[in-house]
Amino acid sequence: MENRSSHIPTGFIETVPPRPGSKEWYSLNSCSNVFVVESANGHLNVSKVKNACENKLKISSGTLFGLDQGEWGGQLVFIPDDTTKKSIVIKNGNMKFLFIFKDKIYFIEGLAHMSVSKGALYELDITNNNFDYKKIIDFEDSPEAFTICHNKLFIASHRCFYVLENFEKKILFKDTFWDSLYPSSIAVIDEQNVFVGIRGGIAKLDLTKQSLEFYKNTN
Repeated sequence: MENRSSHIPTGFIETVPPRPGSKEWYSLNSCSNVFVVESANGHLNVSKVKNACENKLKISSGTLFGLDQGEWGGQLVFIPDDTTKKSIVIKNGNMKFLFIFKDKIYFIEGLAHMSVSKGALYELDITNNNFDYKKIIDFEDSPEAFTICHNKLFIASHRCFYVLENFEKKILFKDTFWDSLYPSSIAVIDEQNVFVGIRGGIAKLDLTKQSLEFYKNTN
C-alpha cells in the first residue's frame, strides 16, 4: 500500500494491520523500537522511546507520585514538601497517569498481565490535607496511552480506543491489532488524524469514519 497520509514521516509505510498472534504481529511484538507521537502546530512528530517519564504531579503542599510495577502492583503516594512530615499512601494500584483537568485532579490506573486487563479513572479530592478519591469510569481493559485535546480525553488501551467527553465514555475501536504492542502515546491533529505510537510503527485513526491504518517502520 502507498503512504497516503501527509502527516506520516519518511521511514514508515502503510501496511495491512497484522492479526494478533500472526507471524507479522509477533515480529512487531519482539521489536525493540517503540515510537512516540506528538502533535506540534498541526504537524506530527515521531521519535523513539528512550527513557520512561516519571508519573508525578506537583501540587501546593508537595508532589503526587504514581507508581506502576506491573504484576507487582503500585501506589499513589503523596510526598510533602515539608521533609519533617511522612509520605502518605493514598491508594494501592498500578498508576498510569496523573493529571489536572478543569481544575480538578484525576488519576488513571490499569493492569494488563496474563488474562487480566482492567483499568479505571478516578477523581482525587484534597481537603484540609486529607485525601479521598472516587471512581468515575471503568475501562474494559488497561489504559496504556493518554492525552487531552479540545476538552476531550483520548485513551489507547491494551486493545481498545476510548474518547471521553464530559466523562461520557465512547469505545470507538475494539479488539485492535495493537493488542500487546504497547501503545506509548497519542497525537491528535484533528478528528480525521489521530495517531497512536506503538511497537514497530504508528496507527492512524479516523474517528469520523472509525477507520484504522497501520504504518510500519522500515528502518
